[in-house]
Amino acid sequence: MIDQNSQYNQLPNELDSVFSELEMSKHLRKAGIKKSFGFSCSYLFQLIFCLIFQHKNWYTLLDSKKADKFPAKDSVYRFLNQSTFNWRRFLLLLSTFTIKKVSRLTDKSRPKVFVFDDSAYDRNRSKKVELLARCFDHASLKMRFYKGFRMLTMGWSDGHTFMPIDFSLVSSKTSQINGISEHIDKRTCGYKRRENALQTLPEQIPDMIRRALDSGIEASYVLMDSWFTLPPLVKNIVDQGLDVIGMVKETKQRYNVSGEMVSLKQLYRLAGPVQSRKGILRSIHTTMANGTPIKVVFIRNRNKKSEWLAILSTDRTLSEQEIVRIYGMRWDIEVFFKTAKSLLKLEKEFQSRSYDALISHTTIVFARFIVLSWQNRCNTDQRTIGGLFYELCDEVNELDWAVALQQLIELLQDALEQTNKKIKKLIQSQLEQWISGLPNYIKAYLPISLCES
Repeated sequence: MIDQNSQYNQLPNELDSVFSELEMSKHLRKAGIKKSFGFSCSYLFQLIFCLIFQHKNWYTLLDSKKADKFPAKDSVYRFLNQSTFNWRRFLLLLSTFTIKKVSRLTDKSRPKVFVFDDSAYDRNRSKKVELLARCFDHASLKMRFYKGFRMLTMGWSDGHTFMPIDFSLVSSKTSQINGISEHIDKRTCGYKRRENALQTLPEQIPDMIRRALDSGIEASYVLMDSWFTLPPLVKNIVDQGLDVIGMVKETKQRYNVSGEMVSLKQLYRLAGPVQSRKGILRSIHTTMANGTPIKVVFIRNRNKKSEWLAILSTDRTLSEQEIVRIYGMRWDIEVFFKTAKSLLKLEKEFQSRSYDALISHTTIVFARFIVLSWQNRCNTDQRTIGGLFYELCDEVNELDWAVALQQLIELLQDALEQTNKKIKKLIQSQLEQWISGLPNYIKAYLPISLCES
């Protein structure tokens, strides 16, 4: 009954402190996600955010006995369908703020990376969803066509914590089923997101990197799969001051070796062997067709040991082992996709036809993952308990051993005075036996009265 006194008291105690610590409401206001009357945007955001943690969806919540305590269905859908809200800015503000907190816990020498990948955003049962397109899922084992979008995602990782930074639900100009709604104001943030949806994936990546760098997020490398390691995109990223580490596959792409343009298979034959027991076969320094110098490392394919895989790096000072180790951090984004779809109800929680609702709900799912990542880091990293533990350790290290021993004996004496006679006599006898077995040079530092007893 006490919990229902305030209609805005929707957050569990565990999330309430995190929302306050990460300044969630402040980021919503900065992104222009606010209303002049009715239920506040902060309240509606919290309501949708907590659905997954209450093991409910919007339908079951309104069908429960407490339905009259919550806003009507129209209020929530108007909030999700609002095209003037800048959800991209909100996600960037939240992720930047949280990443700066995480960076304080990360060694400066540890590499920090941006990770890019795309995943299928499935809406196979839909017919009238805005910008719906027919897409091909190249990552699936079935190699299937589906109706929906390609979700291009940019994340940040330090090898321990992954944070999603930006995303785009990409449609298609050629395989489009539905176009842009005619009722959208072209001056709004929603219309700009729709324009981005009609761009190709490589066209959007440089802008995502620029926005992340301008917001203050630090990274040294950009990790990508073989679908993105195209020479123009690699050169664009290098021009922004970042190095690229990515998988490459056999295509029409050519590499310059001593003035001769060769394919990837020919490059493998020209590469020198590497003495390593970690599956690294060969490596070679070469240049891409547009003049970008790279280092290509060939490793054994674990799934088929008769074949090899190739990883390129624009940072040619890195060793082969270091290139493979850093590229391994790209797996964090695959774990993120699995978590978002299987556990955080991406694609499934709201079935709206508006492109704005798809963007807003996806952003809320990403915000859930950021909160969970921060909570996980706080629970697993000992440095998050603050400096108290380390200050106490330093204080103990600065104590002379003789002073520390005297203080220990004094504490024991104080404890004995507060106990009954039987326990006091037992502990006193045990303490005297321990002291009698100590060397004389240690006894000299103990209190005189204790030694005499």
